[in-house]
Amino acid sequence: MSAEALPRVAEASERGGRDRAIDIGGLILTIITFAAALAAFFPIYWAIITSVKPDGEVISGSNSLWPGRFSFDSYIHIWNNTNIAIWYVNSMVTSLIITALVIVSSAGCAYALSQLDFPGRRVIYVLILACFMVPMQALIVNHFVLMAQFKLLNSWAGIILPQLIVPVVIIVYKQFFDSVPKEFREAAQMDSAGHFKILFRIYLPMNWGVTAALAIITFIGAWNAFLWPFLAATGEATMTVPVGITQVKDAYGIVYGKQMASAVAAGLPVAIVYLIFQRRVTQAIMLSAGVKG
Repeated sequence: MSAEALPRVAEASERGGRDRAIDIGGLILTIITFAAALAAFFPIYWAIITSVKPDGEVISGSNSLWPGRFSFDSYIHIWNNTNIAIWYVNSMVTSLIITALVIVSSAGCAYALSQLDFPGRRVIYVLILACFMVPMQALIVNHFVLMAQFKLLNSWAGIILPQLIVPVVIIVYKQFFDSVPKEFREAAQMDSAGHFKILFRIYLPMNWGVTAALAIITFIGAWNAFLWPFLAATGEATMTVPVGITQVKDAYGIVYGKQMASAVAAGLPVAIVYLIFQRRVTQAIMLSAGVKG
């Protein structure tokens, strides 16, 4: 072997050692990630398995990870003995209305703050940022008093109106509208286009990906909302699914199999939406995290 080849062999050997070290590190991280994923998924798995166990097996204290016999009696019970169909309708209608109104109103507000010059624009944006820092739980009492004064409790309107306050959607839209060149708006105005036409024909189509991501995450948030619908809807006829499943019981009180079945039924639509639009949901979470950061 020539003297020139020796350094190359040594360099290749050193590189191979680094690659093996990286592979071992990657393997360890993969194992840790897989273990964390299993730990996060286990409660969901346990809920599903418990929901398909017979009641006798559930109350017997058996901790088996697989049912001795599959039984769908719990699902049949909640379908036949509860108003879950009405709860589904309430959740679907309120969630869709909240999503549509939040997206349209937030896009319009963000367009005005981003593209129009009017007195108090900066003050309004600062107020929106301040609202973003205030959790909704801090406003529950005010919302409840207002809805009671307007006689909107136990109604779709009473559930929907307080949930239309989603400052993060306005902030995200404004950031993206700021990046659109103003020449597009000026050219449209030269063609006699109004602001509504500019917003819905130019700015929103340029940001359909952002709109889809925000709509999906808003829908999921509205569907999963519990605290405000729990306070605003005290009658079963106006309850949403997350609130309604707290009413699932029978003559013997709380039965865990039926509770788990109702929980699985409540989370199923959100799980389906997430599986179908996984990339959009991830994008929306990243956008929200970027704003919070």
